[in-house]
Amino acid sequence: MTGQIPRLELEGISKAYPGVVANENVSLKIMPGEIHALLGENGAGKSTLVKFIYGVQTADSGSFKWEGQEFAVANPSMARKLGIGMVFQHFSLFDALSVEENIAIGISPELAGDNLGRQIRDVSRQYGLPLDPDRFVHTLSVGERQRIEVVRCLLQNPKLLIMDEPTSVLTPQEVAELFKTLRRLSEEGVSILYISHKLQEIKDLCHVATIMRMGRVVDSCIPSEESPLSMAEMMMGANLVSPEKPEKSVHGGPHLVVKNLSLQSDHQHGVDLKNINLEVCKGEVVGIAGIAGNGQIEVMEILTGEVLVEDPNSVLIGEICVGCEGPKFRRNAGLGFVPEERLGHGAVPEMSLWENAFLSGFQTMCLVSRGFIDVQESIKYALSIVSKFNVKTPGIKHAANSLSGGNLQKFIFGREILQNPEVIVALQPTWGVDAGSAAFIRQSLMDLAAKGAAVLVISQDLQELFEVSDRIAVIYEGTVSSPRPAEDITVEEIGLLMAGISSEVELGLTADA
Repeated sequence: MTGQIPRLELEGISKAYPGVVANENVSLKIMPGEIHALLGENGAGKSTLVKFIYGVQTADSGSFKWEGQEFAVANPSMARKLGIGMVFQHFSLFDALSVEENIAIGISPELAGDNLGRQIRDVSRQYGLPLDPDRFVHTLSVGERQRIEVVRCLLQNPKLLIMDEPTSVLTPQEVAELFKTLRRLSEEGVSILYISHKLQEIKDLCHVATIMRMGRVVDSCIPSEESPLSMAEMMMGANLVSPEKPEKSVHGGPHLVVKNLSLQSDHQHGVDLKNINLEVCKGEVVGIAGIAGNGQIEVMEILTGEVLVEDPNSVLIGEICVGCEGPKFRRNAGLGFVPEERLGHGAVPEMSLWENAFLSGFQTMCLVSRGFIDVQESIKYALSIVSKFNVKTPGIKHAANSLSGGNLQKFIFGREILQNPEVIVALQPTWGVDAGSAAFIRQSLMDLAAKGAAVLVISQDLQELFEVSDRIAVIYEGTVSSPRPAEDITVEEIGLLMAGISSEVELGLTADA
């Protein structure tokens, strides 16, 4: 790439918000055909920088050069005309519109013609990202929503493709296929700015990495010459401590039990659950692996009480039958839960942090006095979450949507863990979270189990499941395999089961195995 004009060159980019400097004198250079990683903890300034590149936000100072020419990118439409496509971590989608309608909104009128549906099918099939153009977004899982963003970019034949956590919801096999596509795009001269907290991915895929910390560029490296640990330490500025499983004590009896559970999904294009049987014991972490859209959301809704079943004995917390009881009753029975979608489900975006803390903790933390909100106790509760879980925020009176993804996730986790649940269910607990925050969350889950809680983790991150789980099961098309000790099953076996390629009998996962 020597002698070439940079595809994109940023010099001296700075951006400040009330109470926080998001970017400070940031410079970045991306060459044609280069796969360039942007690394940093949540809150390091990565999202602000790429939003500037894409024209979503303006910088306070600094210059933007595109193929040697200085530009002021006023909006995303101008960025797309230059040839910049972006896949956001938090999706820019309208729930009430179809896949095709959402894609049409974000592309040029020439592309959004009568044959757009066919183009979506062709591109999604070509890149292994199956999508039905006619489905409404509100019926899709997080993984399927991410596919919309990726396909929308690929339809525009970009010169620079910005990808923010693109593999968070893919199986190892799907990641391999995506990497083939990205390498092919790179060979054709497309530049890729790649943001991921999966450092092995960075090492395997990227040519160059720029490391940010607290809004500044602090280092750069060639990922193939580094280890995931060394890159994590560059990001954090300190030696990274990996989660460690506490000393194993004897597990107690089953404390979360699902028995003979079958349910027809209420979601359009949802997945029906079929005869699910599952037990999670006190002091145990059970992991469930699966590709998005195989029934994870339906399972989560039933476990949390958002969807009720006819047989109260289908779900038990301890000896309490809760199948017909709602979320409030289940929290009183000792259940805590962390949903997949941080903004909108895990937290109300426009409400303050202390108000969001109150919403789930008002019963167990005694935050109501004589029928009124005890504001001072709610504030103390929120402050304790921020302090104990190292949540970076200007203050607890700031809205939930002012936090980075990882910091909001830590806040939601802290809110649940400080309530000392006897059972906790977490769906995609570290999706889009930096290495340090992910390690903290995983350690918190294992520590909670060590204190005697029953912990169920539903995730597509197989490394995560192997790291925290005592037993691992797989969900595929609404059925759940018999959990198997984590040390007795391989990543490859689970990946095949997630893709529906091998049967339980072939891999010895039946109850009699």
